[in-house]
Amino acid sequence: MKEIRIAAMVLRNAAGDVLSVRKQGTHAFMLPGGKVETGEDPRHTACREIQEELGLLIDPDTLEYFGEFTAPAANEPGWNVRCDVFILPKPLDILPRARAEIVESVWCSLTEETRQLAPLSRDIVFPALCN
Repeated sequence: MKEIRIAAMVLRNAAGDVLSVRKQGTHAFMLPGGKVETGEDPRHTACREIQEELGLLIDPDTLEYFGEFTAPAANEPGWNVRCDVFILPKPLDILPRARAEIVESVWCSLTEETRQLAPLSRDIVFPALCN
């Protein structure tokens, strides 16, 4: 199986909901983040992508490492994503506005059933955050 190397970030509100985003031309909501560029540290990838996609400036040193996970890619059939996931420990008090290729940002509960979630969120990260 072919693999896409990505980094993503868990951003939560005070209620514990997780920020999820949907890219243009797709249906699944996923954690904000993106592809790791050659030579780039995944922690910095996550922060760069959050700034580009949501306009948030986040200090990489404030992030907690949650783990590396692999799941089927939501939008590329036949591909897996291998993702370093980071958590911003401080909750956000606003819903960041979607920018760049992101067309929608929403808060999702850890037991989300109304929206289509990417396999990484639905099957791995959200259940792990419940534990």
